[in-house]
Amino acid sequence: MGLTATATWLSLGEGSTPLVPASRLSEALGFELHLKCEGLNPTGSFKDRGMAVAVERAVSRGARAVVCASTGNTAASAATYAARAGLRAIVLTPAGATADAKRAQAHAAGAQVIEIRGTFDDALRLCQQLVGEDGFALVNSLNPDRIDGQKTVVGEIVEQLGEAPDVIALPYGGGGNVTAVAAGCTEAGIDPALVVGQAAERPTTFASAIRIGDPAHRAEVDELVAAGRLTIVTLTEDELREMWQRLSREEGVFCEPASAAGVAALAKLGAQGVAAAIVTGHGLKDSGAVDVSAAQLVEPTLEAVLEALR
Repeated sequence: MGLTATATWLSLGEGSTPLVPASRLSEALGFELHLKCEGLNPTGSFKDRGMAVAVERAVSRGARAVVCASTGNTAASAATYAARAGLRAIVLTPAGATADAKRAQAHAAGAQVIEIRGTFDDALRLCQQLVGEDGFALVNSLNPDRIDGQKTVVGEIVEQLGEAPDVIALPYGGGGNVTAVAAGCTEAGIDPALVVGQAAERPTTFASAIRIGDPAHRAEVDELVAAGRLTIVTLTEDELREMWQRLSREEGVFCEPASAAGVAALAKLGAQGVAAAIVTGHGLKDSGAVDVSAAQLVEPTLEAVLEALR
């Protein structure tokens, strides 16, 4: 079977996500902003683009199980595509460090989820050791098949805009996605500025999807910086939280906190021209981050509702 950067028989319809003009934020920030809503992929995050390709190719090579370390989204995606392919999925996560919704997705798809008393980096190290076992395939972004699938987002952005953007922005956790985006730009023959936002408090940030102390793709990211292709913007927890809330309240794009890092980086950097920000995961992936304590309880009368509205 000749497999390309898009899965065929295993596909759940990943890709072809909307590119939404962010008119209110564009006016406030002083540049033309478009939001690539990757949370509308099948499991709710950008991971599906690469996971579909990685799992399909793992099957073609005779794998009987896929393994991954995850802060949540990779686990959900790996478990889902493994289930569709009829493979066993083994997921290692840092204990207490992943959002409930993401763990639920992995369990629902039948993955064996093992929590590690340690960090994501510990989990990834153990996964790399596991792939020495017969028939086990690693489906973290260290697998080049993941990068091959994820780079397709670039072609979609260019097609939807009708031209290459001046800048593409996204979060920086492990660095796999920016590596994929850079590869996609090279393949498409375009050279936009690349901007990533990372948490200043990497190992403990409330933005759990980028809670990674030691990025697996640090070397590739450093090479992009040295080549003048990439700018890294470090964000405080307040800067991340503020932009995450603004995306929902001003543009109606509810994403998980980490997904706002690209837009927050553009705002802090002071971007110019046309910017495409990759919003990597849906807000329902980490609904626990939302403070719902402000909800008001009133009697079932019009007078009570009107009083609450005053």
